[in-house]
Amino acid sequence: MDKVRIGVIGAGRIGKIHVDNLRRLQQAEVVAISDLYADAELEEWAQEREIPIVTADSNAIIHHPDIDAVFICSSTDSHVPLIKSAARSGKHIFCEKPISMDILQTEEALEEVRRAGVKLQVGFNRRFDHNFRRVREHVESGAIGDVHLIKITSRDPSPPPESYIAVSGGIFMDMMIHDFDMARYLSGSEVEEVFAYGGVLVDPVFAKYEDVDTAVVTLRFTNGALGVIDCSRQAAYGYDQRAEAFGTLGAASADNDHANTVALSTSKGVQGDKPLHFFLERYNEAYVLETQQFVDCVLSGNSVPVNGEDGWQAERIARAAKLSLRERRIVKLSELDVTGSIQAGNEGR
Repeated sequence: MDKVRIGVIGAGRIGKIHVDNLRRLQQAEVVAISDLYADAELEEWAQEREIPIVTADSNAIIHHPDIDAVFICSSTDSHVPLIKSAARSGKHIFCEKPISMDILQTEEALEEVRRAGVKLQVGFNRRFDHNFRRVREHVESGAIGDVHLIKITSRDPSPPPESYIAVSGGIFMDMMIHDFDMARYLSGSEVEEVFAYGGVLVDPVFAKYEDVDTAVVTLRFTNGALGVIDCSRQAAYGYDQRAEAFGTLGAASADNDHANTVALSTSKGVQGDKPLHFFLERYNEAYVLETQQFVDCVLSGNSVPVNGEDGWQAERIARAAKLSLRERRIVKLSELDVTGSIQAGNEGR
């Protein structure tokens, strides 16, 4: 195989982003796109990008004999059945996060992936951000010594609409799941305990869905390190994404990205640009890189950089945080281990 032929399931914002990024790669070809609401507008959009197949039926993509891999960019509740079906059809899989909102359903999907021997990459795109990758490199090299603390700040510029809040799965599964994955990524260790605080401080609509819009989560890792994540659905100054790893020999920190680094200093004060507006601006190149690496791994047979177990572990932390908030106590992740069916290093590689 010298080129990966790809079908994209879900033609929303993220699905279209992946299509445009895949079209930048010589080793990839998008041959089909499906969406439940496929219409003339999608047909025209696909035609402009020379995508020959547009359908409302995802099975037409999953069972197409000439398609090597699928990108699952549809709603979260569709992920597990699509993963299972794609795996049984021998397709390699890229799936947006989270795999599901139910740990046992995720385990079932990963078991199908394991049996089929296909690759599954989960869309934790922040691992491919140039800032966070550099912090991880400093941790791996031993430059900061033994890690003692991981600190992550994650704040959106504005809250999502109520229609999204209603089906999001809550702040821990929807928004902070990226931060839970980042905590594992930067620390190089698994999380064993979680404690969560949360409040409705931005918009009372979150309480309607038993959700919060502001949260602080503390973590204890198996290597003894501690973690703190603060999260908000609204930051007046823009998209705030920072991280720090602190250890025995020093610290490595990543600040926000800005449109430019120019600071205007006058007698009235010092002014600079606000952070880049939102995730599409901040993580644009990260989306490209995660796509490139998935295609490279399909072609080379190498392990994907973010596999099914990574998705499962982040879901466990999110579930523990939700339980901690509800019961106001420390939750050990071992409490969530029901089947013990996931073996480290063996899922979706």
